[in-house]
Amino acid sequence: MEQSQNAVEHRPVFMPRVNSDNLVKTDMVRFERHVGFASRQKKKSINDLHQVIRKKYGFNHVLELSSKSGNKLSFPLSPLSLKLTNEHDGREYSVENAFYASKVFEHGGPYIDLLTAPPRQAKKDERLTASGELIGYNYFGMEWSIEPLTTFYDWLYVNALKQNPSLHEAVMQYQAFTDITFNPKKSIHSAAYALAMFVALNKRELLDEVEDPMAFFDLCSDFKVSNTEQLLEKGWV
Repeated sequence: MEQSQNAVEHRPVFMPRVNSDNLVKTDMVRFERHVGFASRQKKKSINDLHQVIRKKYGFNHVLELSSKSGNKLSFPLSPLSLKLTNEHDGREYSVENAFYASKVFEHGGPYIDLLTAPPRQAKKDERLTASGELIGYNYFGMEWSIEPLTTFYDWLYVNALKQNPSLHEAVMQYQAFTDITFNPKKSIHSAAYALAMFVALNKRELLDEVEDPMAFFDLCSDFKVSNTEQLLEKGWV
């Protein structure tokens, strides 16, 4: 029988902003995590996380993006499922595949065969850790710098979601987004952050400017950034 235990944990909440100099406001939330791998333990932890968020910010609608959320929206919004149609070949690729297949390293890449690999397999391809330092991204000849850190990933996700209008009405009902599996000490790219960015851009009627990479880069540069990297630098994580 699985022991019922609690442990103090911190996870980010990503909040779209409309009347602010941020597109997304990121904050860390302290909650009690229910230890264990059972699905029910994950759901208890998510419930506790969202209760803290509701009490702290007064939000009624918070969406958990991980597969343990129990919300039917979580699957189509996952970067493993959400598809982006590429204008060069007309084919659809998941955000996850497009991201990992675009990485360029000191000694190799981009590994475009990862576009058609199972998404979870693409992420774990050994070449991604054996090719030296990451130096940029190349998506069908479109080159991106690694700075700002999450801009390329955010561009992929925002454009993929823009191409899936059937999800827009439901997504726009939410005031904040979480992903309990996202650990800012281990990763910088968060679909929950990109999702909050999409909602903010949509509410500001700025989605027309997101398809062109330079326009997206300039658009993001117009706003102050509030993300987990900043929280790490300030020692809040």
